[in-house]
Amino acid sequence: VQLMESGGGLVHPGGSLRLSCAASGFTFSSYDMSWVRQAPGKGLEWVSSITGGDGITSYADSVKGRFTISRDNAKNTLYLQMNSLKPEDTAVYYCRKGSTRGQGTQVTVSS
Repeated sequence: VQLMESGGGLVHPGGSLRLSCAASGFTFSSYDMSWVRQAPGKGLEWVSSITGGDGITSYADSVKGRFTISRDNAKNTLYLQMNSLKPEDTAVYYCRKGSTRGQGTQVTVSS
């Protein structure tokens, strides 16, 4: 299993970013996938999940209405569209399959 996140960066409050996670080594379409994040000095926080077959989504209250998770099973890629970003969204973002996650991508929201 390999998961490789990309798309992070520095953005002003209110801005947007789109994260991607390229997956390989397993049948991507068959598995539920998640995004989790870790802010400086804090533990891992679940952000959002999407089921494998029917694409049912769920979100943490802290990001509901601002973030959108999606997947392209033909491209073996998971996405996280992040809008209306806040400084408290600053964290390393990881995509996750079960207990496996990638190396992460840094998102910094600052003016």
